[in-house]
Amino acid sequence: MDKISEFCFYFLYLCKKIHKRMNKEIRISVFGGGSWATALTKLFSTNTPHVCWYMRDEEAIENIRQTKHNLNYLSDVEFDTDKLTLTTDINLAIRQSDVLVFAIPSAFLADELQPLSESLTEKVVFSAIKGIEPNSGMIVGDYFHQLHRVPKENIGVIAGPCHAEEVALERLSYLTIACADEAKAEAVAAAIRTHYVKTKISDDVVGIEYATMLKNIYALAAGIAHGLGYGDNFQAVLLSNAVREMHRYIHCIYKAERNIDGSAYLGDLLVTAYSLFSRNRMFGNMIGKGYTVKSTMAEMNMVAEGYYAVKNAYLIKQKQECPGHTPILDAVYQALYGNKRVSQVFKELTTKLD
Repeated sequence: MDKISEFCFYFLYLCKKIHKRMNKEIRISVFGGGSWATALTKLFSTNTPHVCWYMRDEEAIENIRQTKHNLNYLSDVEFDTDKLTLTTDINLAIRQSDVLVFAIPSAFLADELQPLSESLTEKVVFSAIKGIEPNSGMIVGDYFHQLHRVPKENIGVIAGPCHAEEVALERLSYLTIACADEAKAEAVAAAIRTHYVKTKISDDVVGIEYATMLKNIYALAAGIAHGLGYGDNFQAVLLSNAVREMHRYIHCIYKAERNIDGSAYLGDLLVTAYSLFSRNRMFGNMIGKGYTVKSTMAEMNMVAEGYYAVKNAYLIKQKQECPGHTPILDAVYQALYGNKRVSQVFKELTTKLD
């Protein structure tokens, strides 16, 4: 073996050793009992020796202990329960770990955190929540920073075109891990990376958080259009306009260099708007077919983040000094909250797109 080959071999050996040590040292708690929390726990438990998993449903926890499956969500996923600490005690889950990954629907985040007595100021908090905390009207990162005093460099986001159902099936998926501190982003990316989940890191925490919130609204719009009988041609125009609208909205709030065509922005928008797994598209489709919001929620038995995001996204826009042109957001807001006929709202929308 020549010296160059020997150096390369030794360098790769060191990289693998450091990577393995980082994964051994990182202590992660996942918060939430739904499909995305289940998928994330599957990923983290593959790469780390132990994961703490918090959910408030004691019956679900007992089912996981006995069957090694979450019978409520992604029931085909099997867990090695020896690698899990399952708990309904949120403070225990926080004490157990350095990195806290929240995958609780945004509408229920404040209620879930009510029993909180442990400080979060020295924790690293990653949000896998794709929405706005409705009581404060803040994106999740700002909510943890302002209300729970988590330093901005300790706040991150997990995003990208990655349906939980496809992770369960081990289909190739891509995630973006964003944090102002590159080392923390890379540590979480390493803990989540598998042969079927590719990861990249970013520092655009705010931009990606707003993108994940907006793409749910645009998926609602795509679903409504489908329910009303609009075809693929209109869907293509709608989403072409949606990505430009997303760019205007985010740029107005937080100016930074970003590639809106990236997978955490456009990619996530496309999969949420087109996929049959998308609960936001499904929600919109039922609204387009004439269901009420209440009956749609009862029928789906799942949370569509877009419904809760629309009102706050609309109000945030209204507060901006230079609110961008957002005809799709405005139309979805009018359809859900404006007491207008959905068909008329979308007929008017068709005149505002190009």
